[in-house]
Amino acid sequence: MADPPGCCSTCATCLLCPYSCQWITAKKEKRKGLRTTKYDCCWFLFLFCVFLFTLFWLYCAIIILNDFHNFNEFIFRQRKVWLDWSLVLLIATAVLISYSSVLLVLALCLQLCGQPLKLHWVHKILLILTALVVAAAFTGLGIKWAEEWKSARISLQATGPFLHIGAVGGMTLLAWPLASFIYRTRSTGLRVFLLLVYCAAMIALYLAPLGITSPCIMEQNQLPPKPALVGHRGAPMLAPENTLMSLQKAVDCDVQVFETDIMVSADGVPFLMHDEELTRTTNVQAVFPERAALNSTAFNWTDLQQLDAGSWFLERRPFPTVQSLSPGDREEAAKQRIPSLEQALEAAKQSNISIMFDLRPENHSDYQNFVNVTLGVILRSGIPLQQVLWLPDGFREDVKQQAPGVQHVYGRKRVDNEREPVLHVNLPYQEMSSEEIRQYRQDNISVNLYVVNQPWLFSVLWCSGVSSVTTNACQVLKEMKHPIWLLPSSTYFMIWIVIDCVSFLIIIWAFVLMK
Repeated sequence: MADPPGCCSTCATCLLCPYSCQWITAKKEKRKGLRTTKYDCCWFLFLFCVFLFTLFWLYCAIIILNDFHNFNEFIFRQRKVWLDWSLVLLIATAVLISYSSVLLVLALCLQLCGQPLKLHWVHKILLILTALVVAAAFTGLGIKWAEEWKSARISLQATGPFLHIGAVGGMTLLAWPLASFIYRTRSTGLRVFLLLVYCAAMIALYLAPLGITSPCIMEQNQLPPKPALVGHRGAPMLAPENTLMSLQKAVDCDVQVFETDIMVSADGVPFLMHDEELTRTTNVQAVFPERAALNSTAFNWTDLQQLDAGSWFLERRPFPTVQSLSPGDREEAAKQRIPSLEQALEAAKQSNISIMFDLRPENHSDYQNFVNVTLGVILRSGIPLQQVLWLPDGFREDVKQQAPGVQHVYGRKRVDNEREPVLHVNLPYQEMSSEEIRQYRQDNISVNLYVVNQPWLFSVLWCSGVSSVTTNACQVLKEMKHPIWLLPSSTYFMIWIVIDCVSFLIIIWAFVLMK
């Protein structure tokens, strides 16, 4: 194989060394008569597949960041150790994608320089390990966190047009090394096969926009109003969750609803707490070490008031935003205590925001009493009942009779032959399609979806017409004045045609130039 013009011996040698792990000059390679064999081509194909496999995992890893705080909480409940596992995920993924990318670039450059693709056995082993690690990650995701596949499908509504452009660009650049290989190989059958595969892939990419749908492909005047914000346990990125400070920070972010979770103490005082145990968000292990593993409802209100509900936030830093808190906010966070429902209702009434809550644990033997006690606190608080959004399904009919002004929110989709019309639904964002959201909006049914933290997801739901979203990142979504992108269909059609035409011309030029 002769070096093509412009490929110096030094450059070829520098490419061979990291790829083949041998310091040998290109001229010596030529004297040895080494050539790229079918075996080497198979390893190049495997390298290309591993690169695509790892690239797909990188995409999925970025998408699941929206829900990764749930994973951190799950690991804490299992191991009692707090760590932001998203950093581990991103670092590991970056290492894998960087390694496979560098090898692929080296291989393509070697092909352009007419050098043999002799992949070293160390790289072969590492590539196999990379493929196994990524496969294990996908398997674990499918078994333990299957709903994230729905998140990935939703993400295509936000990224589909841009992924198409990137794929067309990448495959277009691949025309140079492909043309170089085709002109050098002596096998007519291999030439025909590669050309057919490449042409089929490019035609599929050129026509891909026919299958790309996104609610954000619309005219500006068709854009629905911005969804209202519901503070998930307040503003947990700015203050300890389910505290009065968190409620106030949520108010500062212009949220319309404070979403929280209610437990009832052993002496009948409803209080704000999400977990059934107190270990994650209080210092119960230091104050009551022998009772730390008990259910939150096993503590009386006097005991609960002794617990620190804020210092954990500063020590564990559940979100990166904790590092940027002002000294005043840090001091206030350290003073937080577990608030009672009565205190939260008073704060919500003064701030003129609604409060939506779940009553936990649903399987408790005294749950009916929990409902009655909670309802009694609400009625005595003086808060306008229309500001109370009731989520618990248990004993809902009793609540309707005792407090007819309370707004009832259902954690399910509407069904046929409803006895009473469903006016509010609260569902995971993965459970409703854009078409269903539009239909509910036309039928004047308020749809709240949770938990929405990333701007790309908020943009898709905004374009779909959702009424509100529950979020940890109210300070981020508050600043969004419009979706990340919004394209009229005619503009998108124009971009599609131009990209395809430019790509086609570059491919023709590459094959002519390489010949």
